[in-house]
Amino acid sequence: MFTGIIEELGEVKSISRRGRITLLEVKADKVSEDTKIGDSISVNGVCLTVIKKDCGFLSFEVMPQTLSGTNLRFMGTKDKVNLERALRLGERISGHFVTGHIDCIGIIRGKNYSGDNLIFEITAPDKFMKYILDKGSVALDGISLTIASRKSNTFSVYIIPHTLKNTTLGFKGPSDKVNIEFDILTKRTGSN
Repeated sequence: MFTGIIEELGEVKSISRRGRITLLEVKADKVSEDTKIGDSISVNGVCLTVIKKDCGFLSFEVMPQTLSGTNLRFMGTKDKVNLERALRLGERISGHFVTGHIDCIGIIRGKNYSGDNLIFEITAPDKFMKYILDKGSVALDGISLTIASRKSNTFSVYIIPHTLKNTTLGFKGPSDKVNIEFDILTKRTGSN
C-alpha cells in the first residue's frame, strides 16, 4: 500500500529480458537507503518487488501481464520514473490509499494553464469513467491527485509547481501515456 506522495524521481538504468520476464534496474538514491530485497516499491504507480539492491540502484522483475497493462512497456534507459516506498503503519497518509495495481493506461490530451494553474486533461477508457468523481482522488503514474472536473471520457487534474518539479509530470505532455489507478474507495462503492 502506498500514498501517492512521490519520494524520488528515479532514472531507468537498464531494461533487459530473461525469458518472459523483463528485468528493470532503476537509479534510486533516496528510496534505496532503507530498502531491502523483497520490499515493495511503487515505480510509476506500479507495485514492484525489489529483487536486487546495489549502491543506489534497485532491480525488479516485471511479469508480461504487468508490462502489457502499464506504461512501463514504453520505458527506455535514462527515462525518469516516480518512486515511493510502501507505507509503514503509524505514518501519516498525505495522499490517498494507492495499491500499486494499475487499472488502465490514460493519454494526456491537454496540458494548459488557466491563470497560474496548470491543468492536465486525461483520456481514460469509457468503462472506467464511473470512478471519476469531482474532487475525488486518482493516481497518475503513482502520484496522488485530486480530480478537478469530468467530461464524457476525459477528466482534469490541477498540478501544483512542486508536483511538476518533483515528478515525471514535468516531462510529460499531450499524447504521453500515464498509468491510472482509480481510488480504491470509489471502486469499492461502485459510484456513478
